[in-house]
Amino acid sequence: MEKKKLIKFVVPVIIGISFLSACSAKTSTSKKKTTLNLMQTSELTTLDNTNQATMSEFSTLTNLDEGLYKLNSKNKVVPAIAKTVAKPTNGGKTYTIQLRQNARWSNGDKVTAQDFVYSWRRSVDPANKPVYTYVFSGIKNADAVVAGKLSSSQLGIEAVGKYKLKITLEHPMQSFNKLVTMPVFLPQDKSFVQKVGTKKYGTNAKYTVSNGAFKITNWTGINDSYSLVKNKYYYAKKQVRLNKINYTTVKDDNTAYNLFKTNKLDDATVSGVVAQGLQNNKNLKKINRAWTYYVQVNQSTGSPLANAKLRKAISLVVDRKELAKKVLGDGSTAAGSFVSPKTATDPTTGKDFSIETAASTQVNVKEAKKLWKRGLAESGKSSVTLSLVAEDTETQKKVAEYIQSAVQSNLSNVTVKVQNLPAKSLSNKKATGKFDLSLWYWLADYADPINYLGILTTGNSMNSGKYSDSTFNSYVINAQNAKTKSVYWSNLRNAEKQLQKTTGIIPLYYVKEDHLVQKGLKGVIYHTAGFADYTRSYWK
Repeated sequence: MEKKKLIKFVVPVIIGISFLSACSAKTSTSKKKTTLNLMQTSELTTLDNTNQATMSEFSTLTNLDEGLYKLNSKNKVVPAIAKTVAKPTNGGKTYTIQLRQNARWSNGDKVTAQDFVYSWRRSVDPANKPVYTYVFSGIKNADAVVAGKLSSSQLGIEAVGKYKLKITLEHPMQSFNKLVTMPVFLPQDKSFVQKVGTKKYGTNAKYTVSNGAFKITNWTGINDSYSLVKNKYYYAKKQVRLNKINYTTVKDDNTAYNLFKTNKLDDATVSGVVAQGLQNNKNLKKINRAWTYYVQVNQSTGSPLANAKLRKAISLVVDRKELAKKVLGDGSTAAGSFVSPKTATDPTTGKDFSIETAASTQVNVKEAKKLWKRGLAESGKSSVTLSLVAEDTETQKKVAEYIQSAVQSNLSNVTVKVQNLPAKSLSNKKATGKFDLSLWYWLADYADPINYLGILTTGNSMNSGKYSDSTFNSYVINAQNAKTKSVYWSNLRNAEKQLQKTTGIIPLYYVKEDHLVQKGLKGVIYHTAGFADYTRSYWK
């Protein structure tokens, strides 16, 4: 996925509420309740999965629509609109997928193979200004279509019957089934979209249809609240126990907490100081997410940190455990690898991929000083001034100050200048390479290490630090083309190790997402990668 700069964010931290830890939320006790009140941290702007780009859109689409497959409570791929999880043929390059014939859109239209073909083609056609084109790479002709060299009709997907799809890849993709659980791969009701027009489609409730458990209502396209109501045409409607889900946009952690206390929110996310004060609250639920914060290091030619020894020295003076415990204090943990824990289990070893590949997070100032001195000599420099850029949130301000202090107090002849900028300004500065260090994050689109490691290959648009290592590239490419699990996972392990060896990035911490959940709410599937599924939730 393109660097999720557009869909990832940090909720602002609100200061001065240490009393929260002593509070406990009131709870809902009604056993007959069939309505769920949820929050979003940003406004809903579109439900056209061709160009959706924010977390609110991803999370809403997760509860409105179904693609070929979905993830179950164990984060395993299971059939959705597809009848079964298809096995590839043609050396791993062809998927022939039979669709269920009882799936319908919320307007009564049947969900057909052509709806998938239409949606996928729209999502790679440059004329539609699509957002997530990079995730289609590996599907036949996708890269050429995105580059404008071929028509979208040449994309490797075709309907070979009303309810049968044929998908052709350019090479085997071990992660293909996980990949297509992403919202960008959802189908679109072709006849409906063409009727209302592509410019209007997904801009409000009137111009939106869905094929999942719910349909959207009371959404004008600009209001900060809306509802999902039960879809009477959903093929598994008997499994849906809620009648309505209400969403409200809440950007302030204090507000979220107060709405939860007064039973106006049933599941509220909190962060920063608010989350710190609630770590012992009985309603707090900590969710493991495939979400890693790290330092991007500008390694372009002529940059001070193009020298690997200088990058390694900086990494060695950052006390990640202290950062997570004392600076953040919200349950986040020290990161020793790019891929976060709980993202994936290596099936060839039975171990958590992150844990089995993680480097030590131990501070080593003595070694850092040696590397720093050698790196400066190799670079022909007596001193360096480094720019550290980050978002203008309270959390990132604290983390940036911590990094600045760690570097300046432990390494000689170095000055770190911090700039905290609005997200758009930060994005522009990084796009033009005007930084030495940048705080950033990766929230995985789907639960596979390749989704992390693939963005750091040479030339990838998400690779703002311009990390370029031929050995790392070869491992990732070998994984992408692997025909067997053993080859796939061994190359991923080698890629993670090579990334650490060359200090391509500096991992900092793994994010824990804090939810306040009312007593009695059951059946929510909190995915490690992707977004929470409330379609089978209920009140006990």
